[in-house]
Amino acid sequence: MGTPTKKRTKSQARKRASHFALEKPALVKCSNCGVSVQPHKACSKCGYYKGSKKVK
Repeated sequence: MGTPTKKRTKSQARKRASHFALEKPALVKCSNCGVSVQPHKACSKCGYYKGSKKVK
């Protein structure tokens, strides 16, 4: 395995790792109860997804 020939400076490392930052999750309102839920997931409060009860 090769070894690095030059040291990566702090600024270079920070620039390289800048896209590793966490992003806020996308949230939408539940059509039935109005609670914030992730899109394409059933509501954890009422169990509705796309207007019909999917989870008991």
